[in-house]
Amino acid sequence: MEFGLNGKVALVTGGSKGIGYATALTLVKEGAKVAILARTEGPLQEAGARIREQTGTDPLVLAADVAVEQEVQRAIEAVIAQFGRIDILVNNAGTSAAKPFDSVTNESWDADLDLKLYGAIHCARAAIPHMRKQGGGAIVNVTAIGGKTPSASSLPTSVSRAAGLALTKAMSHDLARDQIRVNAVCIGLIQSDQIMQHWKRVAPELTWEQFARDDRHGIPLGRIGQAQEAANVIAFLVSGAASYVTGTAVNIDGGKAPVL
Repeated sequence: MEFGLNGKVALVTGGSKGIGYATALTLVKEGAKVAILARTEGPLQEAGARIREQTGTDPLVLAADVAVEQEVQRAIEAVIAQFGRIDILVNNAGTSAAKPFDSVTNESWDADLDLKLYGAIHCARAAIPHMRKQGGGAIVNVTAIGGKTPSASSLPTSVSRAAGLALTKAMSHDLARDQIRVNAVCIGLIQSDQIMQHWKRVAPELTWEQFARDDRHGIPLGRIGQAQEAANVIAFLVSGAASYVTGTAVNIDGGKAPVL
């Protein structure tokens, strides 16, 4: 299937590692020009170098904090200056912050909402005028299955992710007339730095392959997912192959979530 990404321009936040990096690399391989954005300069430059090595193309590397609107605005301006347009926005920046309700301070609530909810809002607000001007675009908000089915001690992350889902649906209605599609993906257990650290902490006696396939995870497909598997779905959603898909949230969780 042709994804139809040749000549498209994408910005991927949280693009220095994990799902963000895999998505950026996949979009480049599908013909898009890509900018990757993250807060930490070192890993960001390393990610850019790896993309160059694997594809022979130069991604635009942007160090910025999505929680700071002025930094986001400058980043979008840099994308437009470099490529002349922006067709795709992948709001992937975020971390996992999961505690019992009584343990979450006001500062933690603010930090989580600033990064995951307001970060997506800042990026979309800055990118949408350019998408409107050129006749359309595609946005994917990367959330988590906890936004649909929050568990105990999953705060503030599950609330921020639920807000991200509501944002996705409302934006999809508001922007449809501009031919800007807005979708979300809900991530389950996907191999990441955080998951790898958890494995080494709780089950160092197991190999990664053994841990990934351990029954304790309760994943119907029987294993923890790979970042590339999430990237493949995101690439589809922002592509011409998904031209009639908007306002939906796709679970990427090996079947673990009890809801559609």
